[in-house]
Amino acid sequence: MSHELPGHRFIDLGLLQQALTHRSAGPRHNERLEFLGDALVNLFVADALYQRWPKADEGVLTRARAELVRELALAELARGMQLGERLLLGPGELKSGGHRRDSILADALEALVAAIYLDAGYAACREAVLPWFEPGIDALPTGKVGKDAKTRLQEWLQAQQLPLPEYGLLETTGEEHERSFRIRCSIVDPPLHAEGIGTSRRAAEQQAAADLLRELEAAGG
Repeated sequence: MSHELPGHRFIDLGLLQQALTHRSAGPRHNERLEFLGDALVNLFVADALYQRWPKADEGVLTRARAELVRELALAELARGMQLGERLLLGPGELKSGGHRRDSILADALEALVAAIYLDAGYAACREAVLPWFEPGIDALPTGKVGKDAKTRLQEWLQAQQLPLPEYGLLETTGEEHERSFRIRCSIVDPPLHAEGIGTSRRAAEQQAAADLLRELEAAGG
């Protein structure tokens, strides 16, 4: 296994191997590293946004950070680094294409950040990792990141002095490592509902809220 990754050369190759090892491949896997890496990624990105957008309020900064560190964004970074080709997976995950799955790639990226931190310290980790996110930060409209669908739906209903929506889980399908959730978003006034499907409850709720909001707006509410 090569010691090299974008921005860092590992001293302790064992840390790199652990970061790239899924739990299906053995007991020395990357879940603890993922926990630490998640916190580091959030801190690096929050600090960068805070410094670059001095006039942005908390809500804008929070939405911008969420956009940059969401699962899909992290998975795309991992793909750009070709991490999927280096992952150590158990037979079941190999067979089901785990090296292409967003959740596994995103977790591996976070674990990798923690591994760099443990290998070289905070300053070196920040120096190595922040450039991964800079193109995404630069691509955001400065200080203007749109609110998510659930927030927009809630604000629309509040502006009309209508009851807030309710979200219900209709169905969960798939194996543990590849769940699919079907959620219904309902309002009572007017009596409408929409359904969303996603790889997490949150993603499914966002889809359902977006569809319901479009329906309300199309009705000229």
